[in-house]
Amino acid sequence: MEFEKKPSNFIRDIIDADIASGKNKGRVHTRFPPEPNGYLHIGHAKSVCLNFGLARDYKGLCNLRFDDTNPEKEEVEYVDSIREDVRWLGFDWEDREYYASDYFDALFQHALTLIKQGKAYVCDLSPEEQRQHRGTFNEPGKNSPDRDRTVEENLDLFERMRQGEFEEGSRVLRAKIDMASPNITMRDPTIYRIKKASHHRTGDAWCIYPMYDFTHCISDSIEGITHSICTLEFENNRPLYDWFLIALGIHRPRQIEFARLNLTHTLLSKRILLKLVRQKIVSGWNDPRMPTISGFRRRGYTPSSIRAFCDKIGVAKFNSTIDRVLLENSIREELNKTAPRVMAVLDPLKVVITNYPEGKIEEMEAVNNPEDPAAGARKLPFSRELYIEREDFREDAPPKFFRLVPGGEVRLRYGYFIKCEKVIKDASGRIAELHCTHDPETRGGNHPPDGRKVKGTIHWVSAGHMFRAEVRLYDPLFTAKDPADVPEGKDILVNLNPKSLEVVSPAFLEPSLKDAKPGERFQFERLGYFFVDPVDSGPGRPVFNRIVTLRDTWEKIEKKG
Repeated sequence: MEFEKKPSNFIRDIIDADIASGKNKGRVHTRFPPEPNGYLHIGHAKSVCLNFGLARDYKGLCNLRFDDTNPEKEEVEYVDSIREDVRWLGFDWEDREYYASDYFDALFQHALTLIKQGKAYVCDLSPEEQRQHRGTFNEPGKNSPDRDRTVEENLDLFERMRQGEFEEGSRVLRAKIDMASPNITMRDPTIYRIKKASHHRTGDAWCIYPMYDFTHCISDSIEGITHSICTLEFENNRPLYDWFLIALGIHRPRQIEFARLNLTHTLLSKRILLKLVRQKIVSGWNDPRMPTISGFRRRGYTPSSIRAFCDKIGVAKFNSTIDRVLLENSIREELNKTAPRVMAVLDPLKVVITNYPEGKIEEMEAVNNPEDPAAGARKLPFSRELYIEREDFREDAPPKFFRLVPGGEVRLRYGYFIKCEKVIKDASGRIAELHCTHDPETRGGNHPPDGRKVKGTIHWVSAGHMFRAEVRLYDPLFTAKDPADVPEGKDILVNLNPKSLEVVSPAFLEPSLKDAKPGERFQFERLGYFFVDPVDSGPGRPVFNRIVTLRDTWEKIEKKG
């Protein structure tokens, strides 16, 4: 797959300077290092595109590495999903798939080296006691009573930790740095903790596991990474990253931090996403409302649209929140050029054209995509009885309502001009059908010879030829722009949108859609872009997911609200 080299940014400026100075002999080697404790989300997509994109543009390498140091939360399912998502986004790590667990033996040896140097010690303080000793931003921490243990005693205790002699939480291995450091991260951080849990790759071989900060920098070093690119929350950890590598005297990559992605109406916390899945608020990690890559894939987004979005928002040094409309526009712009237009009616109102001959069927020519001349045209059956959208008719229409009203005239897309002559209601007073007349001189939606014009054009399907299907209308999962902004004591789920999914069954679709195949995308004229669900669809039974509306409607809702 060919990509264009992207415009410069502060990370590229750093890399350019490193290459110019001869650092790393001009090599550029990055990595994408997810923890396999959940599915990737749209924020990870930004990191995937950045790390793999830099390697591509500088003719370097990018590794896929799973930082699997917490066996209680990591699963093979997550590993498999991450692989699938990165490949779907269009990137390939070739033979460079690594795991932090590949380095458990090396990490253990490095920990022994720090102990022998007098730079690490076994601490018996409980987790709560460690917090009390850590101090605050305004007060220095206090040394652990165990800080001055001898090298021999620390080596003995650490080996006994390794053999499983002690209970979880009873002891940890800590780096000996500076309990008075203004950077709290440097106040003797934990390197190893006891966890008697089975690991998805190493089984029960280990009962002590290294902490992320210790693992991450050494894994980068072992793999020969040149530029370790991570999000801003790791900025305070950069001195610790460097401290470990300098103390061990091994290759030191350069850590660079960039702003993580935040989207309006969206939460990207794995903890919250897991909660949504476990409480069955969504159907799973790939629910089309989820901000996961698999959720976007099932909803109908394309990899190119997500890459285009990541390019548009760029790389920044300061956190901010991106309007979700930018993401939606990325798929709108692509599908406007590529998606075939079709007709569908989601809330049907019957129309009887009283002056159209009974039993007569015409075939109207409809353009498949005006943006793509090569897309050609198709035939639509037209008959005496049709269905239109209920919202396209008003008895008491407001000003500037240019659709159908009693005595009014509209154009049927690719059909005829019709005029509403009579409104038929059921016993409850609800409108059951409209009786209209058509102008035979306006076939194909052309203007009549007398030159009169109408302002409204509406879509329709033939009652005798329509295809019934299930259509799912998706909206943001959260109503609040910042879903995390909740009153004190309230659960974050108070901001859930109760109307994030509306199932229309049956919707009335033009007959050509009966053969729609999983993975195909269409524009339902005037309604939005839709995708044939690859999970729930079957032969002759497509289920359609709305990807996005034709334009942003939530912005208008928020302004009114």
